[in-house]
Amino acid sequence: MGGLLILIFIVLLAIGLWLLQQSEQQRQRTGLPPGRVIYADTGAWNRVDHPLFSRRYKLTGKPDYLLEKDGEIVPVEIKSGAAPPQPYPSHVLQLAAYCLLVEETYDVCPSYGLIHYRDQTFAVDFTTELQNRLLDTLDDMRHHAQTDDVPRSHNNPAQCAACGYRPYCDQSLADFSEPAKLAYKA
Repeated sequence: MGGLLILIFIVLLAIGLWLLQQSEQQRQRTGLPPGRVIYADTGAWNRVDHPLFSRRYKLTGKPDYLLEKDGEIVPVEIKSGAAPPQPYPSHVLQLAAYCLLVEETYDVCPSYGLIHYRDQTFAVDFTTELQNRLLDTLDDMRHHAQTDDVPRSHNNPAQCAACGYRPYCDQSLADFSEPAKLAYKA
């Protein structure tokens, strides 16, 4: 009887260790650092019913993950593409918006957030300068939302090709007159 209990204990211990290993491998695949996931909007779990919302800044958003680590809440944004040499400015501002929303929602200001690309993760400090840049960008967006003619803010044909406003834009860099191939205007 004692030998059977020891065998059951060893089997349960082995299963537990295997489950811990699987959990760690899953965490590494997602690019998440160690910490407790307190919010997820990746579809891997149940969808989040309510996005984060700030009445003060009239801003809403759903970060991919929020991690609680050492009493701090860290927003994590997952991008499926390969990492650029530095995170794209739009991705940095998106992450800054999530930091601002975390501060408003949880009453704790993150010192940083993470942008995880397919092959690299960047830690982005949430500084006063970055917060001010975000707030200036939000002001600009709100101002332009009230105008009829907003100039294009880039020279990237791929960005135009992916834009939801392309059918209505007279400044598009992408020419879709030939459906089989994508041509770019000079």
